[in-house]
Amino acid sequence: MKILRKILPVLLLLLLSSVGLYFAFDKGILWFVYPSQTEYPIRGIDVSNHQGEINWKKVPKNKIQFVYIKATEGGDWKDKAFSANWESANRIGFRVGAYHFFTLCRSGKEQAFNFISLVPKDPESLPPVADLEFVGNCKERPPIQDVKKEIQNFLTALENHYGKKPILYLTYEFIDLYLKDDFLEYPVWIRDIFGHPSSSFKRNWIIWQYHSRARLEGIEGPVDLNVLRGDDLFLKKL
Repeated sequence: MKILRKILPVLLLLLLSSVGLYFAFDKGILWFVYPSQTEYPIRGIDVSNHQGEINWKKVPKNKIQFVYIKATEGGDWKDKAFSANWESANRIGFRVGAYHFFTLCRSGKEQAFNFISLVPKDPESLPPVADLEFVGNCKERPPIQDVKKEIQNFLTALENHYGKKPILYLTYEFIDLYLKDDFLEYPVWIRDIFGHPSSSFKRNWIIWQYHSRARLEGIEGPVDLNVLRGDDLFLKKL
């Protein structure tokens, strides 16, 4: 009993600390990394229907220069908020692009058709993005070569249609399990909310997602934050 009395307060303190840390992270108070404003002056967000109705007039243009909007997922799902977000963000003057959540359960050609059927062919828009990760994806884990083939079919179809080389949104897990040393010719949007992308990371990353639960005026609830690895001129050339 004496040991329990000594341990119990410690356990309670640890529990409260854990709850506090989770609350701070969930509310966007706690950040693990703070990218230098000098090194990364160009900032962006990515949004979907999960952000609800966005008041684009209130999203601070002095803090945010580019926006990626979820368009599609898999072979037939379309984001119900895409068209409104696309039109509004463009009208306000943000550089805007669209992304597709790639699923391992449908062919690359099907998914490309789904994306192309919704996203306008606008030479002023940012390059299309293939979101390659496991979160929320189907439970199937096809052979590596089959996955690579479908990804390539998807990327080729998008590049042929939009005239821009697609960007790969990647997690380290997906790279390790599927991409390995392939697709190195494609620019990368890397997710790393715990630290700066390592100097040993051999892919050409141009966007870094460094926060997933931030708060921003004009948007209710959490939103992802990103930085561009380049200046305003680089953004204009994308």
